[in-house]
Amino acid sequence: MIVSALLTSVGINTALCVLFFTLYSILRKQPSNYEVYVPRLLAEGTSKRRSRFNLERLIPSPGWVAKAWSLSEEELLSLSGLDTVVFMRIITFSLKIFTFAGTIGILVILPVNCWADQLQDFDGADFTNSSLDVFTISNVNSGSNWLWVHFSAVYIVTGFICVLLFYEYKHISSRRISYFYSSEPQPHQFTILVHSIPTSNSCSISDSIDSFFKELYPSTYLSHVVIRRTSKIGSLLEARAAFVFFKARYAAATALHLQQSVDPTQWVTELAPEPHDVYWPFFSKSFMRRWISKLVVVVLCIVFTIMFLLPVVLVQGLTNLSQLETLFPFLTSILTIKFVSQIITGYLPSLILQLFLKLVPPAMEFLSSIQGYISRSAIEKSACTKVLWFTIWNVFFATVFSGSFLSMIFIILDPKGIPEKLAIAVPAQASFFITYVVTSGWTSTSSELFRIMPFILSLITRLFTSPDDEFEVPSIPYYNDIPRILFFGLLGLTYFFLAPLILPFLLAYFCLAYIIYRNQFMNVYAPKYETAGKFWPVVHNSMIFSLVLMHIIAVGIFALKKLSLASTLTLPLPVVTLLFNEYCRKRFLPIFVAYSAETLIRKDREDQNDAAMTEFYDNLVNAYEDPALLPIQSSSNTDNLSSPLISEA
Repeated sequence: MIVSALLTSVGINTALCVLFFTLYSILRKQPSNYEVYVPRLLAEGTSKRRSRFNLERLIPSPGWVAKAWSLSEEELLSLSGLDTVVFMRIITFSLKIFTFAGTIGILVILPVNCWADQLQDFDGADFTNSSLDVFTISNVNSGSNWLWVHFSAVYIVTGFICVLLFYEYKHISSRRISYFYSSEPQPHQFTILVHSIPTSNSCSISDSIDSFFKELYPSTYLSHVVIRRTSKIGSLLEARAAFVFFKARYAAATALHLQQSVDPTQWVTELAPEPHDVYWPFFSKSFMRRWISKLVVVVLCIVFTIMFLLPVVLVQGLTNLSQLETLFPFLTSILTIKFVSQIITGYLPSLILQLFLKLVPPAMEFLSSIQGYISRSAIEKSACTKVLWFTIWNVFFATVFSGSFLSMIFIILDPKGIPEKLAIAVPAQASFFITYVVTSGWTSTSSELFRIMPFILSLITRLFTSPDDEFEVPSIPYYNDIPRILFFGLLGLTYFFLAPLILPFLLAYFCLAYIIYRNQFMNVYAPKYETAGKFWPVVHNSMIFSLVLMHIIAVGIFALKKLSLASTLTLPLPVVTLLFNEYCRKRFLPIFVAYSAETLIRKDREDQNDAAMTEFYDNLVNAYEDPALLPIQSSSNTDNLSSPLISEA
């Protein structure tokens, strides 16, 4: 009955449509279009192109679910690398949190909210006409001792999450070190990038690099490769950057972390990315141009964030029927129809917001690409952080405070009033965010199986490419998917004691994500780079922020409910949480920034007796080459490559 009431509040027809789409996705054995599963097979060199259309692929079957479920973490590691393992641990971490919080929220907090009568008496025989506010903390009487249940829940869940965060950070840190020990020698482990190299009329850049590093590192310096500009043929000799190679990982790390010159703007060193992870356009930029680029990107991000408040204001206007009737009086007769009003106020606002939010990840990726990063992994990691905080600001805070930029500025300028204002505004948006989880979470995760847009784009791009062009294997866009998961985590933590009805919807989302993404990693995606788990600190920081936000709202809600003692006793929670975060930052974060001397020296000693290292050093110089400068190679036999994957019978 409670679910029935909730479906009515958010639009029962909408929820049923989403549920049908989700179930159909789960039952499908595989997506019908061949663009989805072929990429992984091609990447592994095991693709067998069929000459006939296979009807069996269109028949719904749950068999793929069992295969995805049975995949172990070690198999996933060998298949797609440590980044994939960390991504899946984000989902399992969220499942653990909201299974625990959901048990408390649904079995303990929800009954307390329902049987209170601050707003209205609860009518058990008429669930469907009950307001969603009946299921929130707003229905608990001010000063009621039942509010201590919510207070205890906040403390218990905070302690559980902090313990879980500690062990996850510890586990992934040890995984990162183990992954490094088990890996074969990689070019980027022996390489640093040096840019802003001073020029001289008496010698070339290559000679300057050679003499400089032979003087400073005579026993460990190996060789170097000067980076050539690719924008103009005439400017191939203007570049002031180079990859410098060393004979040992420890030597490369030493050169990386030491300032090479008295002038800190010259001989600037950076960690070299993997050869296939290099982002070439920004190697030619000077120190000043890269610094200016970062400032410009910051300004553009702020402008983009402010401009995005316009669709948020539009969305908030749609959730208010009386406001719509005032603005559009000719719609009054239509809005009186229950089905229409449910669609307009329940589903349409979230759908419009989702359409606008589709523009955010590619926009943030573009801004990160002009910020001066030298690797695609660094660009995506930066874009991931930008998308996350953009979503928190423009979806959560702008929605809660009705999309007014000035009102949000005034709230920030009055920090003492933030808890009270959040306590008033956040519970009022519970129905909107439940709908948001359904429309954004369930639908987007289920559509992963169909991949309709990539399929359409592949058909379009095929018209402008030749059959000899290499097939591009898709990789998961971490900068798009990780922020969504973390934002749902924020919604779950802020609403678990305010409106616990959101928790079953979140659990359903994470269960779907767990199965579907495992299937995608098995059959669709292939990694384009490996950061060895560097996305996890972003996850940790986001969870800490979510906890502190929950504490601030709790302080305000208990004060608003005239339970001042509970409000006062909640104040130590954010302080303790931030101290815990500082401990984790000191204890684990350095492992994700750089490997220790002990780790590097141990790995170098293991390679000393390896006869293959001589050949590795010989090939190291050729590892970093700009693809734009490589000669074009065409296949001598293109019959198989040009044959269609699906042909007529």
